[in-house]
Amino acid sequence: MRYLLLAALAATSSLCHAATGVAFVHGTGKQTNATADYWQPTMVNNVRGGLPDPNNYVVINCDFTKYMWETDAAGCLAGQLTSFIAAKNIDRLIIITHSNGGNVVRWILSNPTYDSRYPNIIAKTVRVNALAPSSAGTPLADAVINGNVFETSVGWLIGYKSDAVRQQQQSWMAYYNANNLYGTSGRPALPKTFRTVVGTDVDSAIWDSDSYCGGYFENVGLETTQLWLNSCSDGFLNCTSQSAAGSVWFQDKTRMAGSEPLSHNQSRRACFGLDSILRTDMSK
Repeated sequence: MRYLLLAALAATSSLCHAATGVAFVHGTGKQTNATADYWQPTMVNNVRGGLPDPNNYVVINCDFTKYMWETDAAGCLAGQLTSFIAAKNIDRLIIITHSNGGNVVRWILSNPTYDSRYPNIIAKTVRVNALAPSSAGTPLADAVINGNVFETSVGWLIGYKSDAVRQQQQSWMAYYNANNLYGTSGRPALPKTFRTVVGTDVDSAIWDSDSYCGGYFENVGLETTQLWLNSCSDGFLNCTSQSAAGSVWFQDKTRMAGSEPLSHNQSRRACFGLDSILRTDMSK
C-alpha cells in the first residue's frame, strides 16, 4: 500500500509540474522580430492566451532563406526550441508553423539522428499545427527561379532567388519528400501529429472589408499570383501542396467565420476566427 501511495504521489507531482508550451515557427524569410513582422501581436497573444500559463510561449526568429537543414534554419530552430523547453520546463510542446516553416519542422521530425538536439524536441512535441505548409512546393518558386517577374506587392512573399525558394520548387520538394522527409504518400509517417489548415482561395474585392484582413495589397498580389496556380489555392500554394504531408485538419471555408477563405497571408494572422480555433487547441 505504501508503494502504491508513493507511486500515486509521484505521478501527481509529475502532473503538477507538467508544462504545455507553444512555439510559433515562421515561414520563408530572415526574421528578427517575427511577432511584429510575421504573425502580429494579436495573433500571438490570442493563441497563447489559451495555455494554462500564457507565458509558456516562444516566437522563433531564424533565417529561413536557407535550405531547411542548414545551421541558420533547422539548427537555429532546434537551438531556440531547446532553450525554450529547458527554460520553461516544457514537456508538452505544440508547434504552430506557417508555409515553408512546415518543411523545416518536418526536417527535424524526419531526421532525429542529424542533430543531438532533435530527439528531445521530438519527444516533447505533441503535435504540429501547420498553417498552409508548402509540403509539395509551389509553381511560383519554379517561376521565380526561372526568371519570371512578379509584381512588387508579392516580392516579400516570394523572397526572390533564395535557397529556401529554390528548395520549394515542385521537383525539388518531390525529391526531398521521397528521400529526406517523412509524412507524404508512400513514406513513413511522421513521429508526431502533423495536421494542416488548407487555404483554398483569395478574396481581394475593394468593397469587401474581409479582403483587408492581413493586408489588402498583399491579398491583391496573391490574387494575381493565382494565375500560376490551380483553382484551389491560397495565392501562393495549391491545396494539393498544403495537403501533401500529414493529415488535413480542416479547409478554411469549413471553419472560418462567414465561410471565408484564407489567403496565404491571412493564414498567419488573426483572420476570421483562426486565432480562436488555435487558442482553443492550446488546452487539448
